Amino acid sequence: MRKVADCREMPSESGCTLTISGEEDEVVRAAVQHAISVHGHADSPELRDQIRNMLKDEAAVPH
Repeated sequence: MRKVADCREMPSESGCTLTISGEEDEVVRAAVQHAISVHGHADSPELRDQIRNMLKDEAAVPH
């Protein structure tokens, strides 16, 4: 099952609307890089866990 990370579901001062979808590990890697480069987060196990926990099944996301 493909997974989706949607920045709109995270509090953000920038109002980011990026959505990333793919296999779970791919989405986590891309979302971590995005969180670091765009939102200024530090790479940490906690960040990776937070992102992994926010993922939704792609089928559950309305198109």
